[in-house]
Amino acid sequence: MYFVIGIIFACIGLLMLLKPQIIYSLVESWKNNLSGEPSRLYLFSTRFGGVIFFLVGIASIVTQFIV
Repeated sequence: MYFVIGIIFACIGLLMLLKPQIIYSLVESWKNNLSGEPSRLYLFSTRFGGVIFFLVGIASIVTQFIV
């Protein structure tokens, strides 16, 4: 079960890390009335969250083989 969750977390983390604009368009774009572009701080925080998601996913996958 943790293996599947790890794969899902790793995929979401990669998406957040490589394409934060997609996350912005899915989650936050409807809240913004201006140009529709995410700020640099939003991009940084989304990428940082993507790294955390990816690491948790990889750790979840790895622990299946160690334990």
